[in-house]
Order: sequence, then structure tokens, then C-alpha cells
Amino acid sequence: MIRGNARDWWGRAAGIYERGSRPEPGSVLSFRSIGRMPLGHVAVVSGIEDSRTIMIDQSHWNSRGITRDIEVKDVSENNDWSAVRVQLGHGGAFGSIYPTHGFIYPRPDRNVGPDTVTAERRVATPVLAAAAMNPRVHRASLEVAEMPDSSRGLDLTVPGLSFDSPNRSLR
Repeated sequence: MIRGNARDWWGRAAGIYERGSRPEPGSVLSFRSIGRMPLGHVAVVSGIEDSRTIMIDQSHWNSRGITRDIEVKDVSENNDWSAVRVQLGHGGAFGSIYPTHGFIYPRPDRNVGPDTVTAERRVATPVLAAAAMNPRVHRASLEVAEMPDSSRGLDLTVPGLSFDSPNRSLR
């Protein structure tokens, strides 16, 4: 139910979806906007390895279309997921440190009472609620499209972009 640039998702989720600093399968990790990633980034938590390691599914990180089960390490001092490093491909090294807002959960914001007026109030759909229980079951219904494979002769690289940051020049 949230639309727009990834940098705006955290703010738009307020009063609609619960947010926090602990990963849960099916939640959305919201990356802050920074100089080399001005539109932010979002990724779906596909699994939890331990208190400092999660797996994510994401799209358009380094122009590679959809990537699944990529490791993300919490490198924050307080183990609050406010700073992370993202794996560069399966089994690869980890990229730069990225600041995050936290996690957006696929359930209504419990801090908004029935008398609270918000500009736009939505509740989690049954599909999102089910995805929180088992994100892999509903994955196909949440995907829209995939980028063309560069092995088919398409050069999807963009000069000047950092290797370990999302490519936001594609619309």
C-alpha cells in the first residue's frame, strides 16, 4: 500500500504500518537516503540467520534485477539495525556501510487509536499478513517485473555509480 520513492516509505508507513528496529520475515528494511543513494532503498526480509545477520530479497541493487537471499549484516554499535552492510552477490564480499530507518512490518500500526485522524489510513491486506507468517508462500503475488538479463546482450551498467549501491537511474 506504500508507493513512491524508497526514501519516503518510512515516513509514509507512520500511522499505517507498525515500524521497529527488529527484523522479522516479511518485513521491509528501509534504507535512508544518502548521497550515492538519493532515492533510498527497500528490501524484504526473507530470513533471519542470527541477531546480526538477515537474508533479504531486493530489486535493482547494482542493476542486477531481482536478487534473493542476500546477506545483510547489522554493523550498528547498539545492535539496532541502524547501520548495515549488504553482501555483493551470493558468497561475495560486503559493500559499504548504509544507514537505515528500520523495519516496516506487514501489520497495522498499533499506536494509532480508533479516534486518531491520519491523512491516509490503510490496514495490512490478508496477503501481507500471510506473507509475514511465511514470505515465500506469497512471493509470486508480490513481484511485478524483472529487469532484462545482461547476458542477452544488454549493457545495463551505468558509468559513475558505485558498485555496491542501487541503480536508481532506471525508472
